[in-house]
Amino acid sequence: MTAGNNGADTPENDDPFGYLYRSEGGEGGAPGPSGDGAAARQPGVPRTSYNQVRAVGQRQYGQQAPQQVTYGQQNAHYAAPETLPGGDRTRSAASGNGGPEGRRGRNGLLVGAVAVVAVVCIGIGVAMLTNGKDAQDTAGKQDPGAGDTVKPTDKPAGKRKPGRLPKEEAGSLRLEGGASTAKDVPGARSPGGTYVAGMNNPGAAATWSLDVDAPGKYKLWVGYGVPGKDANLTLNVNGQADSRPINMENFAHAPEGAWDKGWTKTWSYVQLNKGTNTIKLSCESGNTCDVNLDKVWLARS
Repeated sequence: MTAGNNGADTPENDDPFGYLYRSEGGEGGAPGPSGDGAAARQPGVPRTSYNQVRAVGQRQYGQQAPQQVTYGQQNAHYAAPETLPGGDRTRSAASGNGGPEGRRGRNGLLVGAVAVVAVVCIGIGVAMLTNGKDAQDTAGKQDPGAGDTVKPTDKPAGKRKPGRLPKEEAGSLRLEGGASTAKDVPGARSPGGTYVAGMNNPGAAATWSLDVDAPGKYKLWVGYGVPGKDANLTLNVNGQADSRPINMENFAHAPEGAWDKGWTKTWSYVQLNKGTNTIKLSCESGNTCDVNLDKVWLARS
């Protein structure tokens, strides 16, 4: 193919890319790019040039030139979608998600999402609490290390609190040296009113044998009565005499000679061994022994 007329009499029968290589000219007497005008096309006369630049979409072969529409003016050929057949259905379908049903659907999804998040958060919290409790239980069951302090459940045997301390009626003590039991003076605090009399004799003694489950210092309590005046006796523990006599003053403030008004009590420290011990109250030289005995007992110091 060469540049120029190839004998086509209509644009449909011509090469559509001919304008790229044919000589320049105008169509219908319109001046070409070179400024020369071209003669109007005659029927049956071949066309000599197609190199005429037109705007895109301006040339339409075999159709009427398009009508230009100015923006802002109504186009006579325009029809609203709702005026077309099925236009209402199309519009309803397009805007269906904004209606009540669409909003309900979105609200349902939102509620479901919030519920899922809440369930997950609750599950995490329960798991954390369970793990913390398991860790505490595991830690509590572990054996203490070398540097840990173990709280003893029981006190050592030597520090264990003793059981019930012994007590005895004076009438049950071992008596010697002229000491004997009597019931003449009322007010004695022993069962049946029995007491030990006759202690106002040199060498008279009352000995108590007792057991304790722990060694240590105890208080020895002695119940006694005096005739309205002070008295004292020698205290001997496990064969060893105390340097100080046990004091038996008239703490009841009884009038002199009133034996029944002079019942009272006194105490003294004693050091005892674990097991069996002996405590002796005796009238020795230098003592004032005008006294009656009714009870003896131990107390913790």
